[in-house]
Amino acid sequence: MLEIKDIHKSFNKNTVLDGVNIKIQKGDVVVLLGPSGSGKTTLLRCINFLEKADRGLITFNELTADFTNIKKKEISELRKKTGFVFQNYNLFNNKTALENVAIGLIHSRKVLPEKAYEQAKKALDKVGLEGKYDYYPSQLSGGQQQRVGIARAFVFNPDVILFDEPTSALDPELISEVLTIMKQLAKEGTTMLVVTHEMSFAREVANHVIFMDKGKIVEEGTPSDIFTNPREERTKQFLRRIINDFDYVI
Repeated sequence: MLEIKDIHKSFNKNTVLDGVNIKIQKGDVVVLLGPSGSGKTTLLRCINFLEKADRGLITFNELTADFTNIKKKEISELRKKTGFVFQNYNLFNNKTALENVAIGLIHSRKVLPEKAYEQAKKALDKVGLEGKYDYYPSQLSGGQQQRVGIARAFVFNPDVILFDEPTSALDPELISEVLTIMKQLAKEGTTMLVVTHEMSFAREVANHVIFMDKGKIVEEGTPSDIFTNPREERTKQFLRRIINDFDYVI
């Protein structure tokens, strides 16, 4: 469904992505792991065209585009296929939860307001915010704000949702409510590409795990491959530092 070939991205002389290849099938839950600065977030942002890759190919179903000379029309078509959940919510503080979810439908998809608000309510219901339509971000907990962010991504019915460390800005007690929503979406067959440090989510929900370092894919495989039998020493070093249960790592 989605394939990235030989994607490169540098900022000035700093190489952030160095020939990354990823293939995602419909219904996959792919988790990207790696230390800060390994290129995980930049990869997501390039897929969603929040950043422009220097070179490489992107194929989404029947559409293939070259990052080097991609056209605005192609970017628009590819963006319609993805939803993006940001690390820090990125909600409009002067708009209600309902307005935050509906605004993209109204302005970018040209959906009539009445229909857009109807769809937005269904999306908020799906993430457990039935009674919070008229709440502003300042009236919501961090976990609730992130659930609004998930609803905003989900309301477009995208082919794949990109999650950029969706729980990293949350207090520990709020993390589980966001992960619960993500697990439910996965059970329903939502295709997801997730940057996270939540190892339990990666082990339980992902069907494919990718470990990145210094802009390259070091190792990839099933959760069992990565967590119980990693091949690369760099992968083992990383996991030992962030997992308390060393039984998962050889």
